[in-house]
Amino acid sequence: MKAFERIYVALDTMDVDYAVDLARKLKGLVGGMKVGKEFFTANGPQGVENITEVGMPVFLDLKFHDIPNTVAGAIRASGKTGAQIVNVHAQGGLGMMKAAAEAGKEAHIPMTIAVTILTAMDQDDLTAIGVNDPIEDQVVRLAKLTQDSGLQGVVCSAKEIAPIRKACGPDFKLIVPGIRPDWAAKGDQKRVMTPSDAVKAGADILVIGRPITQANDPVEAARKIAAELEGL
Repeated sequence: MKAFERIYVALDTMDVDYAVDLARKLKGLVGGMKVGKEFFTANGPQGVENITEVGMPVFLDLKFHDIPNTVAGAIRASGKTGAQIVNVHAQGGLGMMKAAAEAGKEAHIPMTIAVTILTAMDQDDLTAIGVNDPIEDQVVRLAKLTQDSGLQGVVCSAKEIAPIRKACGPDFKLIVPGIRPDWAAKGDQKRVMTPSDAVKAGADILVIGRPITQANDPVEAARKIAAELEGL
């Protein structure tokens, strides 16, 4: 994988014209774009297709969490948008994730993955919802369950890369948000790491939003991050 292909740009917008324009500008400079609930709720599948039609791969980050049959149907529908990566919540359980894995294969989606613990959460947040185990233990538990289900990887904090690699092996895909270059603001992410440190730790894909999308020159910001990853 080339350095720039590791970078997926997180879109925090409802503006489809802006998203498509950014996709055109960044095509060939990043690996893809992550499209979340805000954009999808505003623009639906057609909005996603508008981005994929530019030739920009899309990570459709909708974090499905429902009964197995409903999630399987949602995954199959996601495949029609041309998305390259889709995800579910690992906390939906083994049965739900097995259904998602099978549906992902049927829909020919290259990568169907699960979310473990959101990177905006810390230990206090976890305790507040009744999970008293350390974050690392809970993340590893959910990652192993994800692997057992047949899904290809997880979204996780960079801080949990090493223990997940130990538990799940080198081929399990790790998609890592909460990535902030040294020159960017931390924002609302609580468990963060620089791009180079995350790749050195074993991340496969880095999800980076505001350091690129809110930069004065998004193209230059993307190039700067890719250059940081060259040779790692």
